[in-house]
Amino acid sequence: MRVVLAEDLALLRDGLTRLLEAFEFTVVAAVDNGPSLLPALLEHRPDVAVVDVRLPPTFTDEGLQAAIEARQKIPGMPVLVLSQHVEPLYARELLTDRAGGVGYLLKDRVANVAQFVDSVRRVAGGGTAMDPEVVSQLLARHSSPLSGLTTRERDVLELMAEGRSNGAIAAKLFVGEKAVSKHISSIFTKLGLPPSDDDHRRVLAVLTYLNA
Repeated sequence: MRVVLAEDLALLRDGLTRLLEAFEFTVVAAVDNGPSLLPALLEHRPDVAVVDVRLPPTFTDEGLQAAIEARQKIPGMPVLVLSQHVEPLYARELLTDRAGGVGYLLKDRVANVAQFVDSVRRVAGGGTAMDPEVVSQLLARHSSPLSGLTTRERDVLELMAEGRSNGAIAAKLFVGEKAVSKHISSIFTKLGLPPSDDDHRRVLAVLTYLNA
């Protein structure tokens, strides 16, 4: 599985490269600045891009902007953001794109190697990997579209956004899977999401309203 990595800290970039290659990924490019990222993504067309948000030269949001531009040129390119920061504006744009796998993890909250590698594989496979703190920060800025949801539906929704299955949600909330299915059906209805085979529908239940 081919990876393009964007990280400006040399030790972390080298460490991530070694880690990914130890788990049978191939890092085809490892860049340390924003201007180099987009050309690398367009040239290599990786199976997944692992991208920091803030890269030189300005250390603002070059990484995220490059990832979004790459997905516009190559629809569906999987992108996993690995950062210390939540950038709400561009995060919403990335996460509400219906094409391709997406993820957003905070560096200091990645609990272990297995969790990180699983997230990379999930995003490469077209799935999602969301840090709960990222979801919480985005929800805090745009809570009104969720005003019609019950407290339990909100709980289910946040767990859905983390990429959890119905069974995992049921175990977390100590309820049955049938109850979870009913909550999810209600959430879809209240958020105006029609039936679809789109793999992102569960996450879109949390994120599509962010464009409002």
